[in-house]
Amino acid sequence: MTSLTMNEVMLIIGMALVTFGVRYPVLALVGKMELPPAVIRALRYVPPAVLTAIIVPAVLIQDSQLAIRVDNAYLIAAIVSIFVSWRTKNLLWTILIGMAVFLAWRGLMG
Repeated sequence: MTSLTMNEVMLIIGMALVTFGVRYPVLALVGKMELPPAVIRALRYVPPAVLTAIIVPAVLIQDSQLAIRVDNAYLIAAIVSIFVSWRTKNLLWTILIGMAVFLAWRGLMG
């Protein structure tokens, strides 16, 4: 592992400051005012929307192409995980079974 250069350290610090500077004022304002119930209800959908936006491309796209194939271990594990989550409502079981299916399918398909 290479050590970080001074430029890289400054870049990381700069990115952290910009990220904090953009988000803190909004959080400070929202903390001092009461949001309408409709906004609170809408904010409940942000985490699932963000996770979906991250996970779906990772599952469905391989080598810059749509990969809806039986040899796509990510897709098979995702389908099984959705089913397990729906039936059990248990995060631990969903993760364990999803990972087991992923590893087994990847081993079977090479």
